[in-house]
Amino acid sequence: MVLFTVSRKETSPIQGQKPGTSGLRKKVTVFKQPNYLHNFVQATFNALSPNKVRGATIVVSGDGRYFSEEAIQIIIKMAAANGVKSIWVGQNGLLSTPAVSAVIREREGKDATKAAGGFILTASHNPGGPHEDFGIKYNMENGGPAPEGITDKIYVNTTTIKEYFIAEDLPDVDISTVGTTSFTGPEGSFDVDVFDSTDHYVKLMKSIFDFESIKKLLASPKFSFCYDALHGVAGIYAKRIFLEELGADESSLINCTPKDDFGGGHPDPNLTYAKELVTRMGLSKSSSEIDPPEFGAAADGDADRNMVLGKRFFVTPSDSVAIIAANAVQAIPYFSSGLKGVARSMPTSAALDVVAKNLNLKFFEVPTGWKFFGNLMDAGVCSVCGEESFGTGSDHIREKDGIWAVLAWLSILAFRNKDNLEGDKLVSVQDIVQEHWATYGRHYYTRYDYENVDAGAAKQLMTALVESQSSLTDLTETVKKIRADVAEIAEADEFEYKDPVDGSISKHQGIRFLFRDGSRLVFRLSGTGSEGATIRVYIEQYEKDPAKTGRDSQDALAPLVEVALKLSRIEELTGRSAPTVIT
Repeated sequence: MVLFTVSRKETSPIQGQKPGTSGLRKKVTVFKQPNYLHNFVQATFNALSPNKVRGATIVVSGDGRYFSEEAIQIIIKMAAANGVKSIWVGQNGLLSTPAVSAVIREREGKDATKAAGGFILTASHNPGGPHEDFGIKYNMENGGPAPEGITDKIYVNTTTIKEYFIAEDLPDVDISTVGTTSFTGPEGSFDVDVFDSTDHYVKLMKSIFDFESIKKLLASPKFSFCYDALHGVAGIYAKRIFLEELGADESSLINCTPKDDFGGGHPDPNLTYAKELVTRMGLSKSSSEIDPPEFGAAADGDADRNMVLGKRFFVTPSDSVAIIAANAVQAIPYFSSGLKGVARSMPTSAALDVVAKNLNLKFFEVPTGWKFFGNLMDAGVCSVCGEESFGTGSDHIREKDGIWAVLAWLSILAFRNKDNLEGDKLVSVQDIVQEHWATYGRHYYTRYDYENVDAGAAKQLMTALVESQSSLTDLTETVKKIRADVAEIAEADEFEYKDPVDGSISKHQGIRFLFRDGSRLVFRLSGTGSEGATIRVYIEQYEKDPAKTGRDSQDALAPLVEVALKLSRIEELTGRSAPTVIT
């Protein structure tokens, strides 16, 4: 058994290591600076209670992006030096973010040991490669992201850190082969357990969904589908689930080989970046498909986000979570006894609100960030939740889950078509969405992203919007001068959330303009970028008249878009004449 020693290394604080809504994200070149990763990891260990580090088991894996393998070896050596007893690593360092959550919550090691938490190495939907983004975040023993109390401690620790501990003489561990490697240090044994990246997650999915019914759907000659992993970690799960378990044809999968630079692409599952899927599904001007597949879906780099498409039809994430919630009890065995409640992030459209009201479900509106959903789930009051930023999930774990969302949609399609697989025409994605609109009304919805904006200009814009809310009369007058045909503003505020579980208060969570007809404008600064600022503008128009729910979304939203852009003076303040991405 290899012996190792612990070295104490002097260091000093490095500016800018404040975790955002999903951890610390910076360029790879920043992370490769001397002591940069070391400082953050040590600051994290110091922020956790001692029993969650010394003698504990911790998971370390991620989406396989550039710098991951080097980072895993550094974290293993630092964990050993800080008294961690065991490290669990997904084979080749690969674990989707939802799989990490599942592993923390349910996997058992020697002597029924469970993980105390885990480091997830991902920058999610951000590009990867030597000159692109890397990220790291810590998830707690419930499988969910560290709460603000912990991330605040981590940040404070990064501003005062003077030393870190590392086992420099611990040899690198082969993470390509399943098995356990054991070492001995000053505090006894230290194990690195490399395990199959897909096994545990697949078993969990099979306990939630009726795989046999989905398999019958996929076997129907009238049904076809396409799944695009965008060269992220979702590819290994897609091959295992869709090909091996559900019998799909290999041609159904595209870009399902994980690459450390995501094939040079941007692993963000939306209509802008998932170009190959969008073309194949008949939604691109250059689409050459005579007959696109019935169903299409894409994932981001770490497989926690999803995009759902029908044949020549886009399902907004806000509609997606509402439709899953409306159909879950009938179509998904896991929910057969009913939903405990539902929740959405504040910028997400109110489509879920209407479902909750009609089905008499508990409903919660929370700030952006999955940890807020996690609190509700831990308290047993939320079953299904979602964010407009292509994140959907349930209480089976404490992260959003892209493959879960795809299986949920396939389950709904399988249920709706179970007596119709030999019929002339299957119930389609578009049919299901349009039936939903007829029942609940349609929330026309779009998001404009202005990425890498000058941080000072972004702050000036947000400050001006808050100031505009000081007089509702003046604000209404300003809006009417821009567009006389929009409804009056009923309320305007800066969203603040008091957590009903722990009583914590989250301020400055986005600026809202609420109209009397149920329409909304929301402005928010995103915390998921690695440099500059991202301004996100959310525009929503509610339509209850079934005769008016079939309009083109951008046409229906045009008046509110004009109000949003002119009210915020976004071009004047940022110099941007158009958004980077429209979803």
